[in-house]
Amino acid sequence: MFTSYKPSKGYDEYFSASAEPRSALQPLLSSLGQLGIEEINRSHAAAGMLLKRLGATFRLNDSGEQGVERILPFDPLPRLIRSGEWQTLERGLIQRLEAIDHFLGDVYGEQKIVADGVVPLEDIETSHGWRPQMRGFHPPLNRWCHISGLDLIRDGQGTWRVLEDNLRCPSGVAYFLENRRVMKRMFPSLFAGRTVHPIDDYPSHLLQALRELAPWTDTPTVVLLTPGVFNSAYFEHSYLAQQMGIQLVEGRDLVCEANRVWMRSTSGHAPVDVIYRRIDDDFLDPAVFRSDSMLGVRGLMEAYAAGRVAIANAPGTGVADDKLIYAYVPEMIRYYLGEEPIIENVPTYICSRPDDQAYVLAHLKDLVVKSVGEAGGYGMLIGPHASQQEILEFAEKIKADPRNFIAQPTLELSTVPSLSEGELYPCHVDLRPYVLRGKGAWVSPGGLTRVALRRGSLVVNSSQGGGCKDTWIVDESSC
Repeated sequence: MFTSYKPSKGYDEYFSASAEPRSALQPLLSSLGQLGIEEINRSHAAAGMLLKRLGATFRLNDSGEQGVERILPFDPLPRLIRSGEWQTLERGLIQRLEAIDHFLGDVYGEQKIVADGVVPLEDIETSHGWRPQMRGFHPPLNRWCHISGLDLIRDGQGTWRVLEDNLRCPSGVAYFLENRRVMKRMFPSLFAGRTVHPIDDYPSHLLQALRELAPWTDTPTVVLLTPGVFNSAYFEHSYLAQQMGIQLVEGRDLVCEANRVWMRSTSGHAPVDVIYRRIDDDFLDPAVFRSDSMLGVRGLMEAYAAGRVAIANAPGTGVADDKLIYAYVPEMIRYYLGEEPIIENVPTYICSRPDDQAYVLAHLKDLVVKSVGEAGGYGMLIGPHASQQEILEFAEKIKADPRNFIAQPTLELSTVPSLSEGELYPCHVDLRPYVLRGKGAWVSPGGLTRVALRRGSLVVNSSQGGGCKDTWIVDESSC
């Protein structure tokens, strides 16, 4: 089945550079070989139909096909990570979020990290995610990041690195859960004889973490606040609310009175203790942020300041989503925790620094340049794949607004065999594990592996042709 498969020149997670199967993958390769490529293709097509019936879709709001509903393309060849390796990644993810939490509490408080010259105040206050309205706020349990999705990659040597931090409203977990459900249904033989860590308890861990944010009551009421059915991730909002057994609400369903948040119902008003918000900061409360917002709840931030409601994630966390602030996280770990980072960043050039900018402008054809406030794979230049005209245009953008750009080496992201046009092809992948933090911390076993299904592409985002895979954390003895 894999006789014509040619691993990429970087790090392939199934095969070594000499095209020999990695020892831990041989049992899985044998199981896949027994199925055969024709059966895998048939089951793959059936899996797509199943996902469509389940409603596992996303909406293309940022493309020329605005409003189109699509399933997230699903690839049936699983990605395997051994449990020993995963334990190290778990520790690194928790370490990173602990430092970021300290940073958020500090920059909205005493700003010691600024006074000590570790992070410049200008870089903080010019971030699109900076919310000066949050100065002096103390969220429940002093936690800012409750639900986080950190993007990891493996470089050309197989070394894990953090690519991005997603701390406001990280998405994708519904697809992570549905991928496993579809795999078990369509490819049950692949699970035989191996221990794959379960993930179906994610909703119960999420609900527990949310409830822990309301220590003032033993029976907290949790709701999920959505912008509504036209949001690109509405499937996920409704899915998670249903899985947790909580109410899915819009801003018009809530009202603030006497520093409390209440949910309107046919039997009157019911108190709300925790809001899992899936709307951006700017729309949460028209009395504090955007006055024209129709999505939020007037008075919400007053109730939040009074300690009568918890919001997950806390408003203002987006400053640490900024790709420029990302560059400082290793120093945050050293500054706040006195430890070395367990998972390193991708090397990053900050274009607002004159020396870095000069290097970037001289090497644009070799670098990936990112706009610090963009997401979804937009606002990027991938130097080796860009035309001379695109390079010249990006150089002018950097010169005009250097704060808005960082640059990184063009990494050979690791590849995993995937179905591309019915054939097995090495496709680049990243990984988004989900970390939940209430009183404690819990990391999902695995996460959403996103796949660049367009041949040769490095862009894994669903809006630009990316798909996803099931990610298996497996015991060493049962790969």
